[in-house]
Amino acid sequence: MADANPTAETVHITIDGMELDVPKGTRILDAAAMAGVDVPHYCYHPGLTAPAQCRMCLVEIEKVPKLQPACVATVADGNVIHTQSEKALEARQGVLEFYLVNHPLDCPVCDQSGECKLQDYTSAEGRAMGRSLEPKRVLGRDDFGGDVLFYADRCVMCTRCVRFMREVAQDERLAVVQRGHRNVIDTFFDEGLEGNLWADNIVDICPVGALVSKDFLHKARAWDLDRNPSICPNCSQGCNVRLETRDNQVMRIKPRPNPEVNAHWMCDYGRLNYEWINRGARIEAPMVKEGDRFVALSWSDALKRLAAALKEAAGGEARAVVSPFMANEDMGLLRRVMDATGGGTGVYRCPTGEEVVLPGFPTLALRTDRAANSNGADVLGFNRVGDREGLGGLEQSAAHGGVLWVLGDELTDAPETFGQDASVYVYVGHFLSPAARNAHFVLPATTFAEMEGTFTNVQKRVQRFWPALQAPGMSRPAWQILGVLLAGISDAAPAATAADAFAALAGVRPEFGALQWAELGQQGAPLPSFAEAGD
Repeated sequence: MADANPTAETVHITIDGMELDVPKGTRILDAAAMAGVDVPHYCYHPGLTAPAQCRMCLVEIEKVPKLQPACVATVADGNVIHTQSEKALEARQGVLEFYLVNHPLDCPVCDQSGECKLQDYTSAEGRAMGRSLEPKRVLGRDDFGGDVLFYADRCVMCTRCVRFMREVAQDERLAVVQRGHRNVIDTFFDEGLEGNLWADNIVDICPVGALVSKDFLHKARAWDLDRNPSICPNCSQGCNVRLETRDNQVMRIKPRPNPEVNAHWMCDYGRLNYEWINRGARIEAPMVKEGDRFVALSWSDALKRLAAALKEAAGGEARAVVSPFMANEDMGLLRRVMDATGGGTGVYRCPTGEEVVLPGFPTLALRTDRAANSNGADVLGFNRVGDREGLGGLEQSAAHGGVLWVLGDELTDAPETFGQDASVYVYVGHFLSPAARNAHFVLPATTFAEMEGTFTNVQKRVQRFWPALQAPGMSRPAWQILGVLLAGISDAAPAATAADAFAALAGVRPEFGALQWAELGQQGAPLPSFAEAGD
């Protein structure tokens, strides 16, 4: 595994005319990256060992007789390194020509087109015209099992996939078979990758489209996708991901690096469980119950009526049912609204399953809680109820006679009589289930993919996510809805931004006050302990 050199000792080097000081022992490839120079490479990956076999990262070092592979050669004091010298470019051009001897020119139908390193490097440094007159080798397609297809004739034998399964998944299901120019990646007999929870990571790290996802096959072109940083919502690990979207639909989820949470990887459960984010038939307008029917209102009118109803019902203890898929800000603002109207208690339900650890990076696991923010719900004072399917446990809430809140929970298993005894029943969510139809107020909220906010993961690490989809109709973030409502029933200022809503969390749990919204960045920060926060 490639790790950063912990020593503080530095050496002075020159790369392509730029002088810089870097830690002693730094790979030349990494030192070049610090200088903003991209050295072409295939076999090197920062999360794997470096075999130096693709020969694409050859660079020239003054006073060194041969070109050196930048992925394994380390810097020495006084090195003068040339990545664009005539010798280095000639060597890389020759390597690229060999790779293209048998590589099919099928970019128009290849899923990797637009993000293919062979395409990029050939365009930047390859020969303008090929010289080979021989027919190309044709090997065809192989189903590796699970979500992975293998196009053998596109493979450049970088062996990233083999090393990932050996070093990180520690489930050696791939190997290089045959010898010399007959080399090919293959599975062991009929076993394949079926059943390995981490197998799709080899699709991410394949640089040339030899390994592709069945789920994404021919679904979209890379250049048509919008990419936004987010957090995987499917378990409490909180893997850092990119939501890749087109036509306001999530097309795929890819991991983004965070050494404190998921390194470069994520599990297939989180990666492939995204269709629920694209689900339609959403609530699109605020509605108020008048007699037996709902009447759609403007946000202003709906919240004024709700504020008046809450003031009239104030004094009694409220109850809340929240979803662990909602943001910290959503649950924190609900807690503040409840406190402003007499206080109360709340519960949440979370589906659970077996925990599966990634052996080569045990910090990462598919966690028992199959929701992103169960830890946020715990910290913000909501109690867990229900079974391992995330169902049941709402008997007391269903029969509550005071103010009843439901935030994000679809109530799919709740009876049609749920909440019928409540003096004020407010449903803030996404879908109008039979149990939600008893609500006096139905307020459309955005999902995590349509808003900005934070989740608290299993490490008590607070991490931001950003909007990737347009919200349907008049939907708003729940923290915005509840923030405006809070301003209408108390002296609190409305939360105009997600940063305001995050700052308001300090009024619920003081440890949130030790974190600054802007400083969370794209990597997040650990929530201080209660003692550190002065609780």
